[in-house]
Amino acid sequence: MGLTLPSPAIELLLLIVVLAAAVYDVRYRRIPNWISVGGVALGVLSNSITHGIQGLLFSLAGLVLGFGLYLLLYLIHVMGAGDVKLMGAIGALVGWKNWLAIFVIAAILGGIMAMILIVARNRVKKTFWNIGYLVNELRHGRAAYVSREELDVQSPQSVGLPHGAVIAVATLFYLALAKFVE
Repeated sequence: MGLTLPSPAIELLLLIVVLAAAVYDVRYRRIPNWISVGGVALGVLSNSITHGIQGLLFSLAGLVLGFGLYLLLYLIHVMGAGDVKLMGAIGALVGWKNWLAIFVIAAILGGIMAMILIVARNRVKKTFWNIGYLVNELRHGRAAYVSREELDVQSPQSVGLPHGAVIAVATLFYLALAKFVE
């Protein structure tokens, strides 16, 4: 997966979007639409102005992949709607290939941060049991959150992690790696 650094203007817009989302998510446990929808609009507009129809297609491909993949996670209640829209905005800004790099980094960092959280809260055994239950329910085409409220990301019983902050850190890692391999 080749990392490419976005233009300085896109990089600045990307940083503004992810850092604003992280602050809101950590503080209020939500990501406002004005951040995500604004990020989508800025991504589509700036890529279209800079690169014409190719920029528009580049931006739309990133938007569709980022939004679409996270929508699937939202539908099984493991991601919030704000995270879905934020990843769509990131895709619109950086395109689908760079979005994939950010996604992989976010998955790794999110997993590490989640492990630290469950160890700190002494929930290792319970978490692994829940993962097994979730996989089994999905395998049988059932939504695990219906019968176990703590498996719903929106439930106060769930052990949550502000994913907007994870996405922001992953984006910073991506930018640093892209500069390094450039």
